[in-house]
Amino acid sequence: MSVTGVVLAAGGSSRLGSPKQLLAYRGAPLLSATLDTARRSGLDRVLVALGGAADQVVAQVDLTGVEVVRNPDFGTGCGSSIRTAIAEVDPATDGIVLLLGDQPGVSTAAVRRLVDAAGRAPIGICRYDDGLGHPFWFARGMFAELAALHGDKAVWKLLHSGRYEVVEVPVAGPVPIDVDTLDDYRALLAADAGGDR
Repeated sequence: MSVTGVVLAAGGSSRLGSPKQLLAYRGAPLLSATLDTARRSGLDRVLVALGGAADQVVAQVDLTGVEVVRNPDFGTGCGSSIRTAIAEVDPATDGIVLLLGDQPGVSTAAVRRLVDAAGRAPIGICRYDDGLGHPFWFARGMFAELAALHGDKAVWKLLHSGRYEVVEVPVAGPVPIDVDTLDDYRALLAADAGGDR
């Protein structure tokens, strides 16, 4: 299969007050961890959607092997980033893996397991020990739906709409921390220092 990774990293970091993509994590900007995971996961192509602090991100993050897609409407929610990125995905691609740029704890094993287990279904999602979480899988037949998303929780609404088969793929451990606030960032660093990887 031909699979494209789409990393959402266009947020304006309004709750944090500074670009979360550039927070220090393991000696590099936070976004670097997700991009490294995408690069190591055997994906055929990786797109990263940028918006807030895009120029700073381009200047400070290693984007080798990654294609940047700029989202001028990033302030309207992640639905706009998904729409912007989907427009750049080859229509012949079998599907996409959707990753969050501020969720560095997602493993390459989770990405590969998701593609292997859900790759023939319209939608796939990871089932962690404590709930559902990224990465998500969307087959080519879902691209038109993704291109019409609006708002911040639109992708979750699509997942829970009941209109499409959703394959849940078991992944050991808790849902990886998603950094939206300073407390989230502190929790991420604390978990990392404790060897919780």
